[in-house]
Amino acid sequence: MSQLICKDFEAFRKYEGKPLPTGDWLVVTQGMINAFAEATQDFQWVHIDLERIQKESPFKKPIAHGFLSVSLLSKMLMDLVVVESFTMGVNYGLNRVRFPHPVPVDSRLRMHSSITKIEEYDENGLKITWNCTVEIENIKKPACVAEFISLMFE
Repeated sequence: MSQLICKDFEAFRKYEGKPLPTGDWLVVTQGMINAFAEATQDFQWVHIDLERIQKESPFKKPIAHGFLSVSLLSKMLMDLVVVESFTMGVNYGLNRVRFPHPVPVDSRLRMHSSITKIEEYDENGLKITWNCTVEIENIKKPACVAEFISLMFE
């Protein structure tokens, strides 16, 4: 994977409106799905009940929670973009989130993204609007499409 490495916010601002490198593949394991179910208390059978999934699910294998896919956006962006003067980041919000295709267990996901907008935030921060698409390997439709907003401080 190519990482976008910027010295500081001034260099980072030059990427507004531009596509970012494609992220590395990330495998969604049953362990991740189970941990997410535990953390969110969402024990829907399509995620964790292997016996019932085999009998009743059209997917015949567990699928990840849609919110697991969207929760990976922060990690995927942090792996992709490095601003050397960065001291702290905060999730600010989401717009237009969709989950076009379920994510079967053991799927490989990767991020395609661009920076839609960069705005000043307080004295030492930026508010960044990211356009994010999470691809599932060998599946035409994406796992997640979202406009993700974060704050970065230096």
